[in-house]
Amino acid sequence: MRLFKCPSCSQMLYFENIHCMQCHHKLGYDPTTSCMRALEQNGELWGDSGGQWRFCANAGHDACNWLIAADGTNPFCAACRHNHMIPDITVPENLTRWRALEAAKHRLIYTLLRLGLPLADRTEDPAHGLAFDFPAETTAQPHVLTGHDDGLITIALKEGDDAERERMREQMGEVYRTPLGHFRHEVGHHYWDLLVRGTPALEPFRAMFGDERADYNQALQAHYKNPHKPGWENYFVSIYATSHPWEDFAETWAHYLHIVDTLEMAAAFGVSIHPKLTRDPSLQTDISFDPYRETEMSTIVDAWLPLAFAVNSLNRSMGHADLYPFVLSPTIIKKLAFIHNLIHGRAADAAAAA
Repeated sequence: MRLFKCPSCSQMLYFENIHCMQCHHKLGYDPTTSCMRALEQNGELWGDSGGQWRFCANAGHDACNWLIAADGTNPFCAACRHNHMIPDITVPENLTRWRALEAAKHRLIYTLLRLGLPLADRTEDPAHGLAFDFPAETTAQPHVLTGHDDGLITIALKEGDDAERERMREQMGEVYRTPLGHFRHEVGHHYWDLLVRGTPALEPFRAMFGDERADYNQALQAHYKNPHKPGWENYFVSIYATSHPWEDFAETWAHYLHIVDTLEMAAAFGVSIHPKLTRDPSLQTDISFDPYRETEMSTIVDAWLPLAFAVNSLNRSMGHADLYPFVLSPTIIKKLAFIHNLIHGRAADAAAAA
């Protein structure tokens, strides 16, 4: 994620801001230029010196700040057009949780757009387009599971509640659980279907992650029965990644998105890491490159490792858990490189890494 500023007064902004607190302009995010616009209302439209726009229909629910071209025919923006089912937002609790999920989903779509990945919705591809369901648990449907099915991603609405999500994190023995993490993981399954299944990348994938033809349900049952595998951290980015090659790929995909998005923000702040206690080059970096355009995974990793150590140390200073509570072994870095090359259309490099 990059930094944004108000075009009218240069006040620094968060991605989710809808008003500038300094000059009081209405703000909207323009996904076609990846910039914030400070807008004046003109009837039903909003404009600045660059043109006129409409706000996404979900802006009326304080769930979106993205803009649509004035002559656009879809009432929903480039992020919200992927919604397949939202909860009953007349229920206040549902509305609050849905807004939290929308904030995470918009950050996901920002990343997918930056990476130039295919983003067909269900109108463009009814069978496999990317779509999202956000079901609430009810008496009739007491158990909702987060998951993926042919491009349709279900994120249980309760994941938008901090207390409920923390309870589930502790129950599952996880070190990390966020709505954005769910989105990044589940979309990894979608892009496995698009970029790996039935492509020249399939055999290299099997060489790197394992044979996905192993029975998935049996693998998950075996994992939950005995999740702790000695030495797993040498080969997998998380315990859940050990369950099946599909989950290994999705977990690694999610971490790739974690890393490039966080590095982009670090670069926007001009972050440099140079610990005074050591001259170890592996703990030093000047983050001045665009991780979304970087061709070498080694450059990304060499910047990420010292940044992760630094931000984890800062978090501990505030009494918080590590921001990035994971270890990247050489094998995991090779898996990340596979995904990096796959995303950037270098299947031959992905095969060589495998």
